[in-house]
Amino acid sequence: MDPFESIDHMEDEDYFDHEEYMIQAMALHRQQHAVEGASASRRRNSQPRMFIRRNPLEGHERLWNDYFAEPSIYLPNVFRRRFRMHRNLFLRIHSAVEAHDDYFVQKRDASGRLGLSSLQKITAAIRMLAYGVTTDLMDEYVRIGESTARLSMKKFVKAIVSIFGGEYLRSPTNSDIARLLEVGQNRGFPEMLGSIDCMHWKWKNCPSAWKGHAPPCNYTINGHEYTMGYYLADGIYHSWATLVKTIPAPHGKKKKHFAACQESARKDVERAFGVLQARFAIVRGPARYFQPEF
Repeated sequence: MDPFESIDHMEDEDYFDHEEYMIQAMALHRQQHAVEGASASRRRNSQPRMFIRRNPLEGHERLWNDYFAEPSIYLPNVFRRRFRMHRNLFLRIHSAVEAHDDYFVQKRDASGRLGLSSLQKITAAIRMLAYGVTTDLMDEYVRIGESTARLSMKKFVKAIVSIFGGEYLRSPTNSDIARLLEVGQNRGFPEMLGSIDCMHWKWKNCPSAWKGHAPPCNYTINGHEYTMGYYLADGIYHSWATLVKTIPAPHGKKKKHFAACQESARKDVERAFGVLQARFAIVRGPARYFQPEF
């Protein structure tokens, strides 16, 4: 056996042993680093939460005397401005939500003390929707913690959709379509179903829910037969048969008259979006949740 070949073979073995050692050392280092990071994260998360004696009963009593007692401190017009609705409507929603979700029923904690009332939780949810404020701002007046206020708003929104969605979020019935067509006829747009507009809030159900569906509609205008209703829209929408847009820079009396009538009729949906954003400020800004489903 060639002695130099033996030396080369030994050097190769030493090289591979050294390389394997380095790989193992690096893997061990990564593992230790991950363990230390997880331990540090646990230490941060395991810091004892500071207990705040908020006295929720005092918060409930103040809220009751301010808005729900007879007589209350604040008049009905102040209630409507701050809650974005009349008190009778609020109480109707309050009763329905409390009956729908046991989370809103006032309970006692492990020590037997009464917790937050349904009025406090629902008031916090509506104030956040109305003013678009963070959960921390609800604490001082309502006496509700950040995490509880956040959970209250989530459960409140889900309860509203579950309770009232079948009535207010449904597709139009035949009687609804007939009423809408009559309104369109009276406004100078025969067979118009309404006006359409959008906001920069994603609605994930729209494409799948409406794809291939349209209410049946048959009518004749100027001797032409049509089988679909239509919506009034502005210039950002596609040129589809179901969307009637205004005429940009119209020339001539007919085109100017049509553009004026179309833009005037579309004021209803623009006003609706304006009122919605003014009444519930949460839709004016971007969503703060990380996930679409909360």
